[in-house]
Amino acid sequence: MPGIRKLIVLSAFNRDSEGGLTPAFEPRRMKQEDTAVYVAQTLVNDYAGVVVWTRESNVAIGEAGPSVILFQSGQIPEFE
Repeated sequence: MPGIRKLIVLSAFNRDSEGGLTPAFEPRRMKQEDTAVYVAQTLVNDYAGVVVWTRESNVAIGEAGPSVILFQSGQIPEFE
């Protein structure tokens, strides 16, 4: 559909010295859902938490849909 864009993001988190979750690296924008999930699965033993989420938006009218988690392992911060 014209104007509809899909954002796919991979993020990982570590625990800091106080036990809080901190980003392990800048969120990575991915091109394909299946690739993002595969990469996330390879990271689960290296981080406290890994997540892949997606969101569709209609740039023509400036609206974004809800975030949908495609893959989650371990602990991640709460987000919308």
